Amino acid sequence: MNHATEVFQPLQADDPPVVAGYRLAARLGAGGMGRVYLSHTQGGRPVAIKVVRPELADDPAFRRRFRREVEAARRVRGAYTAELIDADADGTPPWAATLYVPGPSLTEAVAHRGPLPVPAVLWLVAGVAEALQAVHAAGIVHRDLKPSNVLLAADGPRVIDFGISLAADFTSHTATGAAVGTPHFMAPEQAAAGEVTAATDVFALGQTAAFAALGRPLYGEGSAVGVLYRIVHDEPDLSLLPEQLRPLFARCLAAAPGDRAGLAEIVEWCRQRLGADADAGAGPAVWRDVMGPEVTVPAPVPTPTRVLPQPLVVTQPRSLPAGPGERRARRRRTALVTGAALVAGALVLTGLAGMVADAGNRFGDWVAGAPSTPGPDKDGRSSGSGAGAPSSTPASGGRTPEASEPSKSASPQVESQATLILTPENSLSFRKPFMRDDRKGDIRLDCKDVGCAVESDTSVFLQLFGKSGATLDECRLMLASADRHRWTLAAAAAGSEICVKHSNGDIALLVLQTKSTALPELASLMVDLTIWRDAA
Repeated sequence: MNHATEVFQPLQADDPPVVAGYRLAARLGAGGMGRVYLSHTQGGRPVAIKVVRPELADDPAFRRRFRREVEAARRVRGAYTAELIDADADGTPPWAATLYVPGPSLTEAVAHRGPLPVPAVLWLVAGVAEALQAVHAAGIVHRDLKPSNVLLAADGPRVIDFGISLAADFTSHTATGAAVGTPHFMAPEQAAAGEVTAATDVFALGQTAAFAALGRPLYGEGSAVGVLYRIVHDEPDLSLLPEQLRPLFARCLAAAPGDRAGLAEIVEWCRQRLGADADAGAGPAVWRDVMGPEVTVPAPVPTPTRVLPQPLVVTQPRSLPAGPGERRARRRRTALVTGAALVAGALVLTGLAGMVADAGNRFGDWVAGAPSTPGPDKDGRSSGSGAGAPSSTPASGGRTPEASEPSKSASPQVESQATLILTPENSLSFRKPFMRDDRKGDIRLDCKDVGCAVESDTSVFLQLFGKSGATLDECRLMLASADRHRWTLAAAAAGSEICVKHSNGDIALLVLQTKSTALPELASLMVDLTIWRDAA
């Protein structure tokens, strides 16, 4: 994917400019379910907006299913998934928004560069397997894993589109004898409309990885019926695959679901074959080679400036010359109007004078009772209080306590840095350089506990929940009573925001781009950092 024009297509005449408040910047593509657009959150984060086709939106059964899938997708949290951040199954039309992944699909990458090398396939399988672990942990079977539903980002693959996924607590059939999925990447039991389980996704993972290694579907091209027949009745020809990968594919593509490898086993198998590269975190270099040059994401569409209507100017029509009688009547009306205006003006001036006098009296009364040091009157007594009255003079010399407090600067200095990678070996600092190669910075990642945590000796943390795009005022308010120097990341996911307050008065906002904590020894966080200096 070498050109932005291949990724971001201009909006067409039948595309809406706005969907539920999201201003659309470009068209990303279209599929059987609807169209996908690029938009941005209020804080500027790019998102992909999927808008359901009108003919589907008019089907009550589809709306019920779409609502079920949205509720299921909200439960998915993982480093290698594109998180659902917003949706409305009852909208007109229904829509869903996920975090935008800046990278081509596996289908596009293979079409541009051909089959992937063995190390890239291993990284791909490990990442997608970890994504499926997150999906299955939420009680969901994806059911439509395929190359076009795997996006290749700079730090690894992302599994997307749970459009026909199956929540485990619902029936496993949409209709009697109906098979749901993409024929070339179905499992045998799925093709035969049998029971669909997590092992079904493992079979699709094997087929997707085989496509990456071969550059084409493992079970060949042709009609859907022919492909499905071969999947159900034929053994896959593994001789076409790289020899070192065949044992993995044999376990993933076993005909019986119970004979297939588990996801944790797959991740460990790939990690062992990657060896030192896995421990050194060499994945990003592999993905840069596969992805090619990065494209620039279009900027958010600005909100149109509101144009206020101009005042209406009424032009009086020109009249014909008036006769003597009409001219005298006009002079009488003019005199009456002028007299009324003079009377009204006098009344207004009188009222203003009264208001000024009253304000003067009030000001004099306030001065007489003001908390200032009273001066002596001509009799030598204090003019501000009676004899023996206690003095009300504050230590500030006449100012109220509120006036004596210093005001907070309205515009503290702001510094920001995007795409910082925090691991258990390095740390983040509030001072430049923000990244440190040692553990002596202000913010560290610790993975002793499940899910890992951020910790600090100098700062306190508080995670925000709800809408994205936290402001300084929100962080300042929430941090006022914060006292936790360690914050677990179990409930954090891509897009999560954590406010941080340093003991020196600086306030920072960490925005998680990706979170990978399934394997503690390979754990990492990719974050955006914003610091407001002396803002506490």
